[in-house]
Amino acid sequence: WDRLERGDTRLARTALVALGFLLAFALVYLAGFYSLDTAQSLAQWAKGMVKFVLHFGFLVAGVAVLARRSLPFYWLALAAFCGGIALNALYGVIQLGLAELVGANLDAALIEPITSRQTGINVFGAVGGTQEVFRPNALTGDPNHLGIELVIPLLVLTPLYLRLEPGNRLRTPLAVLLVFLLVVELATLSRSGLLGLGCGGLVLALPYRRHFRRPAFLVPLGAVVALVAAVVVARLDFFLIVLRARTNTSSAAASPHFEVYGFVPDVLSSNPALGLGLNNFAVYYEFVTGRPDFGPHSFYVATLVETGVVGAALFAVFVVWIFRRLGAARRLGRALTAIGDPLAARVRPLAWGMTAALVATLVANLFYLTMTFYYFYVFAALAVALPAVFGRAVRAS
Repeated sequence: WDRLERGDTRLARTALVALGFLLAFALVYLAGFYSLDTAQSLAQWAKGMVKFVLHFGFLVAGVAVLARRSLPFYWLALAAFCGGIALNALYGVIQLGLAELVGANLDAALIEPITSRQTGINVFGAVGGTQEVFRPNALTGDPNHLGIELVIPLLVLTPLYLRLEPGNRLRTPLAVLLVFLLVVELATLSRSGLLGLGCGGLVLALPYRRHFRRPAFLVPLGAVVALVAAVVVARLDFFLIVLRARTNTSSAAASPHFEVYGFVPDVLSSNPALGLGLNNFAVYYEFVTGRPDFGPHSFYVATLVETGVVGAALFAVFVVWIFRRLGAARRLGRALTAIGDPLAARVRPLAWGMTAALVATLVANLFYLTMTFYYFYVFAALAVALPAVFGRAVRAS
């Protein structure tokens, strides 16, 4: 607002690139308008366009603000983002506890009066016909969405925590937070979330493998193992049945995630360039699935089916751009290390953590669809603004 008062309409270079992507995606989606042939498909396309404008508008505005504000403001924004996901996880724990202990639906008391929608904790099934298996979904609506979202703070904060100096006042709070987030991640029983977390962990193992053998990492991890083991042993038969169900990839719950990939060749053979139109997967395949709200169960299937090869290629370029910005942040960290600047102990871990989190999110979205949510664009704004913010801080010092 103060920039508007001063008549300062300049945008940082990173924000201009983000604006360029907004315009490029808008052209692709508008071109896809000509693939629509029913009122239902037009309505879905319009809903998709509104979400797109909100998402990318936030990305451009977020990068513009972060690139011009101070380094403490960036840390505050990152803390708010990770803290918001942590609060969501806390809600999920309370939701799970009430469902397990007294059979209460927390959403009915807090969420339904606001949204007028019937919501509640996910019930995976019942063991022995009587013992219900609850999976916390918090405010996300799906435990897999919660599980995939949790990988970002887990992977972003872990290298920052590992590089904190002994005696730093944030060391213990971060360790407790990471233990809590990992326990909630496991409680979601999300295969996609754990797959993403594993792949992100492999990325972090490249620069931080020595840290993974130190007490700072092993003690919190051991606390998680001990807590989970105590819960599992107390109900061993119950959890063995649940584990077998979640590792059975031929089950009815898993098959849709693989079957949707079979839809891609049909669409590409009829409309390869632009697909069916933004947000129109469910409309086109309603005659196959019998459901008007059947989602593609994969971000990549959705992208190919709805926006064709052109849209998929553009999104690939967008992701490469995010990786390149994170690469620039890692190079900045190496340069700071070479000159002995203490800021290197913050830049490099954060850049590596965000790189791992991006890899994890990309992998998890093979079988789910969370990269269309607002949280991903908040993460993208923080990631691409990282080298600009820290680079300016270095120049100022």
